[in-house]
Amino acid sequence: MKIRPLEKSDRKIWETFLSEYAEFYKTKVPEGGFDRVWEWIFDPQNDFWCDVGVADDGTPVGFTQYQLMHRSLSGAMVCYISDIYVRPEARGAGGGAAFIDHVRDFARKRNIPNVRWLTQEFNYPARRVYDRYAPKTDFILYSIPA
Repeated sequence: MKIRPLEKSDRKIWETFLSEYAEFYKTKVPEGGFDRVWEWIFDPQNDFWCDVGVADDGTPVGFTQYQLMHRSLSGAMVCYISDIYVRPEARGAGGGAAFIDHVRDFARKRNIPNVRWLTQEFNYPARRVYDRYAPKTDFILYSIPA
């Protein structure tokens, strides 16, 4: 799989991937959400990126979205992977690990000392990949409406 930055011509496949990703997590992209995230990706003032994984035959098979985040206890930035998605028919071929390695390389080149991400407890296939990088942490996520 080759990983490359999302291009403006990729809008349709990106929307398909984001919809499939949201469906996996039993949620929906809210009205206006596609446009808002699309703007983040292409805004040079916004530290938010999206890269697409493309199979050897040119077929897009997944994406990752990541951003910078302040880490007050270390006084450093971390790179937070907000999304990793590989289409079901392409899973098991190393795409998830390739995306993680890609973001780690991005972080290293910018002297960002840490990459982090979340997944749901039941996402066992992805966790088998993630557990090769590090054991899960003891932190519990809380999320409330503002």
